[in-house]
Amino acid sequence: MSYMINHIHIKTDDPDKVAEWYAEAFGFEIISRRVRDFNSKLMDYFIVTQSRDGTRVNISGARSNETLPEIGSGVHEGLEHFGITVPNINEELERLQKLGAVVLEQPIETPEGAFLAFIQTPYDKSRVEIAQVPDSI
Repeated sequence: MSYMINHIHIKTDDPDKVAEWYAEAFGFEIISRRVRDFNSKLMDYFIVTQSRDGTRVNISGARSNETLPEIGSGVHEGLEHFGITVPNINEELERLQKLGAVVLEQPIETPEGAFLAFIQTPYDKSRVEIAQVPDSI
């Protein structure tokens, strides 16, 4: 059986602001915004976005019975980050900083010749890897 990633889900106190930032920063298309009502007892505000390669990134607030803890963008167990490929890592880091991102780790070169850096997004504080990958990898 062949498996594919269906989506990534980001939870935040301000789904609209986070969705708009990802749209501006990475060109995500905002597909839909809606309140999801699970039998009137459990509700959330849910935004579906999509990256240029078709990966769905869902962004929502807490469900009606949830409180979101502050996790931040430090290294931790579980889903630690997701990666975005860029053509020029230094130009992208500069552009993303102007959009409010914080550079957590400056670019390092891998033995295969890729360059990797990490940012913290401004509103949801997600950790995102920015990768400049040569065509040969």
